[in-house]
Amino acid sequence: MKGLVSKRIAIVTGGLIAAGATLQLSLGQQVRGLAQYLEGTPQQKQRAFSPAVITQGGKTVWLAGQTATEDLNHKPIVGDFDAQTRTVFALLDQTLKRAGGSLRSMVSMTVFINDPRHGDRFIELRREMFPDGKYPASALITVSNFARPGILIEIQGVAVVGEK
Repeated sequence: MKGLVSKRIAIVTGGLIAAGATLQLSLGQQVRGLAQYLEGTPQQKQRAFSPAVITQGGKTVWLAGQTATEDLNHKPIVGDFDAQTRTVFALLDQTLKRAGGSLRSMVSMTVFINDPRHGDRFIELRREMFPDGKYPASALITVSNFARPGILIEIQGVAVVGEK
């Protein structure tokens, strides 16, 4: 199946939404389940995010921002960026499983970190969470503080899961 197909999508970049934008895609782009992942540039692939994810059908799940100061075994992880990041991804996965999906169902994420020096490490950890290379569209934003002391990262997102 070669050729072009037009899809109506919302493109999120730099905090702006171009709702209803029309995008020409070549058939054969990366597709996983209900989501089609627009091929990224070499830099986008290196930074472990997709420039756009196109979905049709399914159920949209809007994920609240998730933080963690304890791991899943209730061990304190205040100040441990890797542990907080892994725990946040695990908590998002748990929430998505309750909605009929999994972490792989995420099509977009907004990541807030309080220290830009954690940016490259976050990208490495995100790459581990999506080993198939089909990354959510993403924004990585540095903030000055979080709602509670000791939090180093917060992730919110959107997922699309199949109908039950």
